[in-house]
Amino acid sequence: MRTDIKLCLLNQHLLAELLHAAVTDADPLEVMPPVKGPDGWTPKRQAAFVQFHESRSLSADPVETTFAITVAGKVAGAARLCPMGGQPGTAEAGVWIGRSHRGAGVGTAVLELLLSRARAEDFTTVYVSTTPDNTAVRSLLSARGVDLVPDGEALTAHMNLTTGPQGT
Repeated sequence: MRTDIKLCLLNQHLLAELLHAAVTDADPLEVMPPVKGPDGWTPKRQAAFVQFHESRSLSADPVETTFAITVAGKVAGAARLCPMGGQPGTAEAGVWIGRSHRGAGVGTAVLELLLSRARAEDFTTVYVSTTPDNTAVRSLLSARGVDLVPDGEALTAHMNLTTGPQGT
């Protein structure tokens, strides 16, 4: 596994670097909820990106834990764990990686680091969801023995952190 990849708890300084990574290396729809207006990284969309992270993970009462993904010390994306209401011990995982870092083993390393963080936070299950056309995530999970199952227009799985990967 790559040793130059780290998960760093998001803070205001890293949020500025995360925004820069998103603007220079990702499409807005890959990294945040849709914002009305013209395509691309408009000032309104950049402000919405910052507000999204401030409200979700940097607020006084955060709803999720977000990490900046660093590759050789530079922010290259984000990973998150969000407790799932009504499912004790379960966190939803989310990851985005800048285009220039895809296909180089970053996703594999990030998944392992994120699962370790989930275990450290006493989660017993990690829920993942992706789209059928996201071949990178499908391949990454398949390599770990995780079976994604259709769930509406998505593919989902619950990874049991106590006994190993398992799709539901």
